[in-house]
Amino acid sequence: MSQSQQSSRQPQAGDPLELAIKGVKAVFRYCPPGRFLMGSPEDEAERKGNETQHEVTLTRGFWLLETSVTQRLWEAVTGENPSKFKGAAARPVEKVSWKDCDRFIGNLNSAGLAPEGLRFDFPTEAEWEYACRAGARTPFSFGTALNGDKANCDGYFPYGTTEKDVFLEKTSPVKSYAPNAWGLYDMHGNVLEWCKDWYGEYPSGSVTDPQGSLSGSRRVLRGGCWFDYAEYCRSAYRSCCDPSGRGNSVGFRLALRSVE
Repeated sequence: MSQSQQSSRQPQAGDPLELAIKGVKAVFRYCPPGRFLMGSPEDEAERKGNETQHEVTLTRGFWLLETSVTQRLWEAVTGENPSKFKGAAARPVEKVSWKDCDRFIGNLNSAGLAPEGLRFDFPTEAEWEYACRAGARTPFSFGTALNGDKANCDGYFPYGTTEKDVFLEKTSPVKSYAPNAWGLYDMHGNVLEWCKDWYGEYPSGSVTDPQGSLSGSRRVLRGGCWFDYAEYCRSAYRSCCDPSGRGNSVGFRLALRSVE
């Protein structure tokens, strides 16, 4: 979808928005306003105590990069590539802290690279899970089982099946697996993705446009990674880290939202 088409009609779930960022093609997918159940039901296997299920209403649509930020895009913007698993520009960038990514986003906005009326940002934790599920209520956007066949994880420790599959022991190029219903790739596995929120406990009741805790010491990470057991790649699974922390399992995904 071109920027002129975007302004002429209301986009639908999964509609693409293509940009060129420093000469690198970047495709974003539209995530419409909506309501969903965040967290996991009490009968979901391997459920953790911080996944209290609650209703979330998102009143504003947003755009989400269809892949994790790649090494190619990171290098085009920063001139550097901190990743351990180099050698394929289509692999996700990793070994980037939340603070690194915040500076990256700030540089994009300062350079005026966002379409008119939009700005780059992290997704909030609620936006991330909403986009990951893309309407699904199962543990994964593609169903109830994972063993390394549909996402990059440690397939020797499967979820929802006793059948073991592959463990790559490294990141895979983005788009190596099928996208979810909204055209988003690798929302499960490959690299953990930073979210905007400080980590904190979920509310017990329904909420609208949640922004996470007002303060904290750790930022939210979502999605699981290449070395995680499959259970840690579930849509509801939550992780967190010091915002200065870096690791070869950690990357991020850009969001575009309306300028407020």
